[in-house]
Amino acid sequence: MSSNSPTNLAERYAYLQAELARLEHAYYVLDNPLLPDAEYDRLYRELLDIESIHPEWVSSESLSQRVGGAALKEFDSVQHIVPMLSLNNAFEDAELIAFDRRCREALHVDIVEYAGELKFDGLAISLRYEDGVLVRAATRGDGASGEDVTANIKTIRAIPLRLTGKMIPAVLEVRGEVFMYLRDFEKMNQQAAAAGEKEFANPRNAAAGSLRQLDSKVTARRPLSFFAYGLGDLKPQSWLPSTHEELLNAYVKLGLPVCPERRVMKSVVEILDFYNEVGAKRDSLPYDIDGVVYKVNSFAEQAKLGFVSRAPRFALAHKFPAQEALTTVLGIDVQVGRTGAITPVARLAPVEVGGVTVTNATLHNEDEIKRKDVRIGDTVSVRRAGDVIPEVVSVIKDRRPADAQEFIMPIRCPVCDSHIERLADEAIARCSGGLFCGAQRKQALIHFAHRRALDIEGLGEKIVDQLVDQHLVRTPADLYRLGFNALANLERMGDKSADNLIQAIEKSRNTTLARFIFALGIRHVGETTAKDLANHYGSVHALMEASLEDLLTVKDVGPVVADSIVSFMQEAHNREVIEQLLVSGMQLTVEKKEISPAVLGKTFVLTGTFPTLTRDAAKDLLEKAGAKVAGSVSKKTDYVVAGVDAGSKLTKAEDLGIAVIDEAAMLGLLK
Repeated sequence: MSSNSPTNLAERYAYLQAELARLEHAYYVLDNPLLPDAEYDRLYRELLDIESIHPEWVSSESLSQRVGGAALKEFDSVQHIVPMLSLNNAFEDAELIAFDRRCREALHVDIVEYAGELKFDGLAISLRYEDGVLVRAATRGDGASGEDVTANIKTIRAIPLRLTGKMIPAVLEVRGEVFMYLRDFEKMNQQAAAAGEKEFANPRNAAAGSLRQLDSKVTARRPLSFFAYGLGDLKPQSWLPSTHEELLNAYVKLGLPVCPERRVMKSVVEILDFYNEVGAKRDSLPYDIDGVVYKVNSFAEQAKLGFVSRAPRFALAHKFPAQEALTTVLGIDVQVGRTGAITPVARLAPVEVGGVTVTNATLHNEDEIKRKDVRIGDTVSVRRAGDVIPEVVSVIKDRRPADAQEFIMPIRCPVCDSHIERLADEAIARCSGGLFCGAQRKQALIHFAHRRALDIEGLGEKIVDQLVDQHLVRTPADLYRLGFNALANLERMGDKSADNLIQAIEKSRNTTLARFIFALGIRHVGETTAKDLANHYGSVHALMEASLEDLLTVKDVGPVVADSIVSFMQEAHNREVIEQLLVSGMQLTVEKKEISPAVLGKTFVLTGTFPTLTRDAAKDLLEKAGAKVAGSVSKKTDYVVAGVDAGSKLTKAEDLGIAVIDEAAMLGLLK
């Protein structure tokens, strides 16, 4: 029996009805989507295809005859005087072309004017105003009736409780979308995570969940927003403008928020231009959208076109390629970043997401894998937005196979075989082979040559890239073996530049122990800590042999820093590179502090350009004299040293009444 036989189709049709009902209940009622929108759309289109073959199977209970889900029992039900219908979807340009052709043929015209606007990913709402006063707000529900959420809607500051302007109709039902700006969504989730509360999966869920709170005080704390885009009941009808665009302009005059991203168009070419322009900037918009909407602009022409059972004939939603899709996790590997960060990566069965075939997706870190419970063999939802690295959003656990395997974080780096460490206060695990690891090689060399480290002038990122890519340098010690010819043959490196770089490398052999320690790139060891370590130990070998307990006796070195130093020094690869550097002729001196009683223990902040000193030189002088140099002004600041073009730091110092001095006065204090 073929798969398209009536018996098999009937079974498939019954399954789709039940499965889509389950998905809609989770999406609309429980605010807990089980599948990406694209997967739901695929199943729904399959249902419609079967109904086109067997229209006799369609009943009033068919999912194609209604919209959304039922109202929650906790809320009163509201009957919509004008039904809140959903829109037919287009996924291909051909479907848009066919829509335009149907409209022109039905209206017997050559050109139809359309209003284009964004399709928001939020929650559809109807606001009823009587004599300009908001009296009721209801969700879409099943299209015929929804939930009364008036108390919660009134907490949204974007929605006026009373309309403004002169021409206010007696009854006006405004249709629109409650949504959440991405910046507000991210901030709310950060606060939830800090408080140990459950985070929302996406802005749409956050908006829907916030609006359906039984306690409106909870809703009031959620950063909800609103855009108006449609019309329900209206009295008198004479108030109605002639076009949809004019309606939105009238809404603005009434004090209702309307999205400015819209356009009036008169051809398929203009419509596709609008679609492509919005698609290009989709990822930079401050809110989530999943497509654009086209409506016949003239209300008179809309009336002629009318409706089908669940959607208007005069409007179409043109969706963007899905940013989420389902696929299978074939394996989980780890990647090593430029700073040694170990990132688990899911290897996926190829799937198209956002118009691109995706085979890998980030899992961020070990804790994230455990939180989402991602296992090898799982069916997962993968999300991709613009140039952002694809990520695994969630696991479809009811599709988990019996032999799904849990991920175990490796203990050795896959690049250099160094130990992988994870400090107690960090989510990220890291390779400890900083000076040796190939994945960290370029970053380690750039840091080593930094002006506050070994100060190798001319050894910038582009030169480092060539040195590493041509296998001329593997570790910082290799820099001191470079010859003139090797450098002169680099791209855009002339004889003079090569000679200057050779001299800069030679000059860096004579440096301070503090700069050398900082140049090693030990995690959590900044300039100040490097100076404290240099003053305490007096030599690199003493630091290399220091125990955790001994390190904790150093000024301002806590458990996290001490643990990081011990892990770094215990790695054989790192010790080998340090020994090679010393053998190459490094001369390390310990700077003696020239304490000045006038600045000892005082906190300075430097701002602006000084007459004779660079800020780095001024900082060194102050720190040698026993002062502390901070990066920002606070009540604990004793002096602000201000030069030319001093900015906000100077202003803040004046506001706080902190002493402001110039370079000359600073040098006077040092004497």
